[in-house]
Amino acid sequence: MKYLIVLGDGMADEPLERLRGKTPLAAAHTPMLDALARKSEIGTVQTVPNGVPVGSDTANLSILGYPPERYYTGRAPLEALGLGVHMNKNDIVLRANLVTLRTEAAAFSQCVLLDHSADEISTDEAAILMDVIRGEFENSDISFHTGTGYRHLLCWHNGALPVLAQPHDHLGEPIGAYLPQQPLLRELMYKSHVILDRHPVNQARQARGLHKANGLWFWGAGTPVQLPPFREQTGKRGVMVSATDLLHGIAAGIGLESVPVSGADGSLHTNFTGKAMAAVQALREGADFAFVHLEAPDEMGHQGDAQRKMQAISSIDQQVIATVFRELDAAGEAFRLLVLPDHATPVRCRTHTRTPVPYLLYDSTRTEQHARQQYNEAQAQYGRYFPTGSALLAHFLQK
Repeated sequence: MKYLIVLGDGMADEPLERLRGKTPLAAAHTPMLDALARKSEIGTVQTVPNGVPVGSDTANLSILGYPPERYYTGRAPLEALGLGVHMNKNDIVLRANLVTLRTEAAAFSQCVLLDHSADEISTDEAAILMDVIRGEFENSDISFHTGTGYRHLLCWHNGALPVLAQPHDHLGEPIGAYLPQQPLLRELMYKSHVILDRHPVNQARQARGLHKANGLWFWGAGTPVQLPPFREQTGKRGVMVSATDLLHGIAAGIGLESVPVSGADGSLHTNFTGKAMAAVQALREGADFAFVHLEAPDEMGHQGDAQRKMQAISSIDQQVIATVFRELDAAGEAFRLLVLPDHATPVRCRTHTRTPVPYLLYDSTRTEQHARQQYNEAQAQYGRYFPTGSALLAHFLQK
């Protein structure tokens, strides 16, 4: 038996009037999910428990069988594992987003946080800007590490663990109330804004009608993390297919092999088919388990764009789920396929919510039919409920 999880980050949502009371998941064109739903188990799972932040970090740990209330130390340390950042036990690691600040106000604290991803800035452009930041600010106490797109890291040696706000929770708001208390971090944010706002990369982006990446935003701080190997936990040898440093970091921490895919960038235009085929190939070559993470629905949720969120979901359906089903079915492989989001990212609020999310579990060895069943948030409420991601994983991996 082969086991495959296809995770549409932030795919779950709320009913929208503009979609005639449907969610983007229910309204999207998903012929493959529609067909699978009639042959699958559908229900809900509570991926993020009370008491820990709602995010892809905590939710994906949960789904992979690592209760976040036990293992979570912060988002940035997980991403640091993926980037190969060396961390001493007394280090603090922080996420450093390249963001867009609207700068009409005279005081820095009155700038408005316009875009948490600077119009999904490319990794190549971001690397140029991060090189400037590194040259200006690195010293024996702090080091910057370039990640993917707008996602980067700051390692603060022997630093103090700060309380920080997630940028995607405060879009359209003045930043003053959310600036760090630590003078070092506030100074880095202010000085980096002055430098980045006038940088030629940002001048060129502005000329093309794109948001400037004219600020650093620190969040997701934490201390080094220790995770037991996935193979010891489950008996399965697995791979991770993702474009994000966070999922690569989780993979590194639990011993899943990260499979690179050309053109995979976590955006709406990522190489969906390539990611599907990478997972299929790994399963053909001896892996027992593959985890395919798709970032695009979450990004569209944060942008408040229902139509493009539907487009992302349709791409996952037709280019990922249909591909893996066709390839594994043609190979005669017995397989179980689990499709779910890690959390909801409703376009209404443009941030993550703690509501249970819908899952679909297909088993190629079973033949039961559910003629009217569909995979969406409303219908999933009538199915089985799992109180934790770990419980769903155990159910999924049973033979």
